[in-house]
Amino acid sequence: MIGISNKTIYAIAAIYQLTLIKKEERLKIKEIASRAEVPQKFLEQILLELKKSAILKSTKGAKGGYSLAKPISEITLKDIIKTLENNPFSDMCKTNNPILKYFWKEKKRALEELFNTPLDQLKTYQDEVSKNFNYMI
Repeated sequence: MIGISNKTIYAIAAIYQLTLIKKEERLKIKEIASRAEVPQKFLEQILLELKKSAILKSTKGAKGGYSLAKPISEITLKDIIKTLENNPFSDMCKTNNPILKYFWKEKKRALEELFNTPLDQLKTYQDEVSKNFNYMI
């Protein structure tokens, strides 16, 4: 069954920070780690994996750093999970019982559908938190 590790959680935190910058800007690993509040050493590995999967791109040089390789609306939670987790959508059923096989097949399909959520939905949560925060003042 699928599990989400800290790697995926940190990746989403980093990607979220990259959604907050202008299209032409880049963030260095140190900046991303600080803003996302994640360990820099661990984040380096994660960002490299996301770059290999064409989710992120990097630019070398003084003004270099990381940015999104494609629009956030085209990046899904499933993309991140498949990149960072070991065999995340593998066969969940470990029995030959046809009823249980069908049950787990349906659950796997539902999970895949759930994780097809585009990460541009983070904006909705950002707006909601901002709205709630403004009411608390």
